[in-house]
Amino acid sequence: MPSPRADVGRASTPERIVEAAAAEFARYGLAGARVDRIAERAEANKQRIYAYFGGKEALFDQVVAARILDLMDAVPFEADDLPGYAARLFDFAVGRPDFVRLVLWHSLERPGGFSTPDQSAASSTASSTAKIGALREAQSRQPELVDPVVPADRLLGQVLATVLGSVLTVGGLLSALGEPEIDVDEVRADVRHSVTRIIAPGPEPAPGPAPRA
Repeated sequence: MPSPRADVGRASTPERIVEAAAAEFARYGLAGARVDRIAERAEANKQRIYAYFGGKEALFDQVVAARILDLMDAVPFEADDLPGYAARLFDFAVGRPDFVRLVLWHSLERPGGFSTPDQSAASSTASSTAKIGALREAQSRQPELVDPVVPADRLLGQVLATVLGSVLTVGGLLSALGEPEIDVDEVRADVRHSVTRIIAPGPEPAPGPAPRA
């Protein structure tokens, strides 16, 4: 088995730390992970980890956020076929157990979501901006296929949330509740069905209550 340090010279210190932390968090979660093990694997001292990332919780958030962004870019985005895109994204994620474990750990140990500045910055990356732009154009060009009522950025978020939630289901989130063994093919079909429903045009939402005087 190759040493985990075999390729550390090819990456910068922050990149080595992120890769080492991803392996550590996938195996042990946030509570069980140890910064000294991450530092040893990355060939970086603990002080450097704190200087770059601000602490174990922030490092955990940034590692998971980076993996989610990697996932978003791994499958070509097709605004005209969001159900198919979602199904392919699901297959990509399910085929990477470390990713599934990372997101599962994060959902259990950081239920409040991401709190690091990197996560808010990630939403404005060129990748996300391009996807939102393509989706907005599809809403304008094919409103009969892609509901234009929900803003494109939120619609994209709903699609990604459906995929990630389904990945967690396959990853074992429901097994702790006594659910039977999960059929991946059925869950993939559920993803396509759910995204089809999300983007389907519907009636205009009813107006909310009038603001108080």
